[in-house]
Amino acid sequence: MTDIPFLSLAIWIPILGGLLTLATGPDRNARMARTVALLAAILGFAVTLPLYIRFDAASAAMQFREQAPWIAHFNIHYALGIDGISLWFILLNAFITIVVVLAGWRIIQSRVAQYMAAFLIMSGLMNGIFAALDGVLFYVFFEASLIPLYLIIGIWGGPNRVHAAIKFFLFTLAGSLLMLLALLYLYNVSHSFDILAWRHTGLGMTAQSLIFFAFLAAFGVKVPMWPVHTWLPDAHVEAPTGGSVALAAIALKLGAYGFVRFSLPIAPDAAVVWAPLVITLSLVAVVYIGFVALAQTDMKKLVAYSSISHMGFVTLGFFMHNQLGLEGALIQMISHGFVSAAMFLCIGVLYDRMHSRQIADYGGVVNTMPKFAAFFMLFAMANAGLPATSGFVGEFTVILGAVQYNFWIGLLAATTLVLGAAYTLWMYKRVVFGAVANEQVAGLADIGAREFLILAVLAACVLAMGLYPFPFTEVMHASVDQLLEHVAAGKLTPRP
Repeated sequence: MTDIPFLSLAIWIPILGGLLTLATGPDRNARMARTVALLAAILGFAVTLPLYIRFDAASAAMQFREQAPWIAHFNIHYALGIDGISLWFILLNAFITIVVVLAGWRIIQSRVAQYMAAFLIMSGLMNGIFAALDGVLFYVFFEASLIPLYLIIGIWGGPNRVHAAIKFFLFTLAGSLLMLLALLYLYNVSHSFDILAWRHTGLGMTAQSLIFFAFLAAFGVKVPMWPVHTWLPDAHVEAPTGGSVALAAIALKLGAYGFVRFSLPIAPDAAVVWAPLVITLSLVAVVYIGFVALAQTDMKKLVAYSSISHMGFVTLGFFMHNQLGLEGALIQMISHGFVSAAMFLCIGVLYDRMHSRQIADYGGVVNTMPKFAAFFMLFAMANAGLPATSGFVGEFTVILGAVQYNFWIGLLAATTLVLGAAYTLWMYKRVVFGAVANEQVAGLADIGAREFLILAVLAACVLAMGLYPFPFTEVMHASVDQLLEHVAAGKLTPRP
């Protein structure tokens, strides 16, 4: 227990900040709405910093615990806590919230208060997902986080925004209903919604398998895994820049986080038995989707398919049940948060100036936007997994874990380094290099101070993680070891 409720503050400060931003009223108060939103985002990030500073990296136990009765009749609690697995996702979420507020500072001109409020409220809800230790609390936060993102895509998105928003909502909601059935079954067995207690329910293989597939449906859509990935490219293409940043950097992590918080510890036997299925689906995402990305003509769609391929690496790492694979997958999630956010911001910079995402409409951007081209180059290299960038650390660690698990799986996984370089650098070459062939490109202005600041901070994160990943990895060792020991014990212990 802790004397200061840092986790509650991380959840409720952004939410209350969002409501306060809404209260600023119509667009004539847009400047005030932006200022309130930025202050709330900065304060929301500030209260997460003590979580890292005070975190005991040697302990695998849940830390910063908070618990209060909520619905006593059903043994439901407002229970919060984090371990080395969830810590960095709360920090990443709070950091990205500042980025999306700054990214929409000048771009969004209509319904500014509502736009900023939606991101702040979503940030608080996502922190609740990463911190929840009660099944009902997790489910409430998990479902509620759909609403702000649905509104962001549906109101401020592109021409086909309504179709994309509804597709996103229906896909994720359908999977979540199966998760709800699994949660109710676990309550019926344990008479508790305590997520940690569910690890010791001693379920039989049939029950574990059913629960595993219910969770797979919910979290697989959210990742998204192949073949339920089709909503993501549509959502990214139609979403505003801030929406794409939040979707790629944080929302996709919710599904992957669900696997390590629910599927692996609660159904360890099923996680081992069905691991080959998940590994196969992950390899399809890594290899096949990489080739799909090569065929794209829209920059946003290319990076969206790139995200599916990179998140395939994450699920691959989780289900090989070794330390290199699991830790590499967690590192890849954090890295992808930085790199994908930066890639979508770079595309947003170009779109704001030319209102086109088509690769063919560009060429020779380096001649008119040299500062932008330098940042874009760094992030493109990180997306391709270049050593000394964050993109390399996670991918290389997962490949090492894959080789340890099975050489041929490791070899297939390693193809992403080639494919990633192919589609990312081919896009970069066509957009940035060459002669200026478009009159609009000839008149482009380089990035301003606000854009430079955002991209510079993300560049620093990408390089820091690539050059010195220890601060990112040290906190997760104990929790990963404990999870792997639990899964191994599940394989050896007879269950009724």
